[in-house]
Amino acid sequence: MVWSPQIEKEISSSDVVIVGAGLFGLTCANLLALNPKIRILILEKRNHIGGNAYSYFDPDTGIEVHKYGSHLFHTSNLKVWDFVNQFTSFNNYRHVVFSVHNSQLFSMPVNLHTISQIYGQFLGPDQARARIQEDSMIQLEVDNFESKAISSIGKVIYQSLFKGYTQKQWQVNPQELPSSVFSRLPIRFNLDNSYFNDDFQGLPRDGYESFFNSMISNERIRLLLNTDFFDFKEKVKKQNKIIIYTGPIDRYFEYKFGSLGWRTLDFEIEKLNLPDFQGTSVINYPDLDVPFTRIHEFKHLHPERSYSASQTIIMREYSRQAGRLDEPYYPINSAEDRKKLVNYRNLQNAETNTFFGGRLGTYLYLDMHMAIASAMNLVENEVLPCL
Repeated sequence: MVWSPQIEKEISSSDVVIVGAGLFGLTCANLLALNPKIRILILEKRNHIGGNAYSYFDPDTGIEVHKYGSHLFHTSNLKVWDFVNQFTSFNNYRHVVFSVHNSQLFSMPVNLHTISQIYGQFLGPDQARARIQEDSMIQLEVDNFESKAISSIGKVIYQSLFKGYTQKQWQVNPQELPSSVFSRLPIRFNLDNSYFNDDFQGLPRDGYESFFNSMISNERIRLLLNTDFFDFKEKVKKQNKIIIYTGPIDRYFEYKFGSLGWRTLDFEIEKLNLPDFQGTSVINYPDLDVPFTRIHEFKHLHPERSYSASQTIIMREYSRQAGRLDEPYYPINSAEDRKKLVNYRNLQNAETNTFFGGRLGTYLYLDMHMAIASAMNLVENEVLPCL
């Protein structure tokens, strides 16, 4: 959409312009609209809201398809949990993941079952710790993903279940990734195969789209889809409105210091005439001779729903580095990226009436509950004091 009298009118009549209708932007809009004097306009370049958490219902099977891969809601933050429950109820889904390596199925994240499988014998907790410790006694001076992984789970498990998957997922040598990427993965010396430890977990019973629409049902929130902020960025800024920007930070500054490293995803959806393809929602494929990283089967995300027994929908996920025309999903955050980011944040700090947020705007790996908490903090402590 190009600049038009309609867009000019929408912006002129708004107090805050939010760029991006992902979860961060929707949360900001909802919270700002609690003030009856504030009018909000959301500009979204896609044809839907919800960012990468968007989902839709397949008309033939009734299966809810997560268009950009499975998104699982989980949090231990009671404030965030109370916030989202205003707009939807959640089922009791608990995420479990499996991994196929050399045609064998392993539990993920690594637990006592995984360790016993890898070493070919049952190991009790103390035996497993000793075996891991023995296998991790490799002196690695550099602090990176690979060194952190080997020191935590040993060389054998790392090479079997993590090295290839990480290389495919991030499209870089694991030695180039920061150790913090591995630190998000739990390691257990019991038989608990739950992927998350959070107090509150589940998926919206009526689907993500319904959840997101409820967030912005306030009449003081206006939404323009298929509208690219960069088609008229300078005209918006001349209106001197408060701007909350949730797109890529390097794109905002026209790549002045070069592109930051992003990972993007490609998806291959297939409808199968089978009642069940893999028996669970997500299976990882770490071996390098398999081109995709994982397979999603969406009907398992909502066991409380009734489906046709004759069909299922699967999605193969492929990962690669993003070019400037691709949709960026996850920051790679290499040492070179971090140097560029310092320069971009210096420019950000010099911006007037413009706030940056969300995974893309901050160049941080934020899960959904983190994005909501971050938006709450931004609105309360930075945006509202300016209005």
